Amino acid sequence: MNRDELTKYILEKYAGKIELLETGKYEPVFLIKREDLLEFCKSINSDETLQIDFLNNIAAVDTGEKFEVVYSVSSVKKRISFDFKAVMPYEGAEVDSIQEIWAGANWHEREVWELYGINIRNHGNLTRFLLPDDWNQGFPMRKNWDAPDFKRMPEL
Repeated sequence: MNRDELTKYILEKYAGKIELLETGKYEPVFLIKREDLLEFCKSINSDETLQIDFLNNIAAVDTGEKFEVVYSVSSVKKRISFDFKAVMPYEGAEVDSIQEIWAGANWHEREVWELYGINIRNHGNLTRFLLPDDWNQGFPMRKNWDAPDFKRMPEL
């Protein structure tokens, strides 16, 4: 399945739940409502055409106005990959854990929680592993983060 066939299949199969973004240079990138995230992940994992069996990465983005959580997934068997993201406001930022589908989500989700402060519902082990256990200086990947010893670089 090539990129165009993959994009067409996903847009038709998940019509109303997903939209194509024009940002994907190599792989298609889709926007999904965060309330549909868990159901969508279960579906693409069990879909016989897609067989999405590998979670490549989860990353968070602070745009300065909102948060985005970006998921990169693949099918090893079908040799296809695509990305999708959920967008949310700063206040009440949270997404469902997808560990039950791809166990490798554990550390990625903990990183999103630890560095951005985005809550991961039903994770079960949101504990620090990058910052000290007694860290109390906020979320260092947020654009508005400031700490006593932090020196902000000038914007270019």
